[in-house]
Amino acid sequence: MHIPTRIKLNKSSKTLELGYANGEQFVLPAEFLRVLSPSAEVQGHGKPILQYGKLNVALTQVQPAGNYALKLTFDDGHDSGLYTWTYLQQLGAQYSTLWQDYLDQLSAAGRSRDPNESAVRLML
Repeated sequence: MHIPTRIKLNKSSKTLELGYANGEQFVLPAEFLRVLSPSAEVQGHGKPILQYGKLNVALTQVQPAGNYALKLTFDDGHDSGLYTWTYLQQLGAQYSTLWQDYLDQLSAAGRSRDPNESAVRLML
């Protein structure tokens, strides 16, 4: 289990910065953390629910949850789901792949990251 030795909420860049004793460092955007929340609301009890329109979401608070996780609070009101040390390390290590998978799912569903935009499919 990789436990971060440095945790920093950067509100201006809407990121969570994690540093580890082995030199590993991750900068995880709030939107990324929000759409991949480990909460039942997002994970759907085994069938993940695609999150969209979260482009502008920000982290407002980061709190420890015991000695094993962080509780993240987002400005859209989402605050359920505990981000375990293992899950945070996986998100950081697999960021590029997970982000591209998410973008591909959005595209396939005709959804947007922008909350002010909606796609319309015309059947011609």
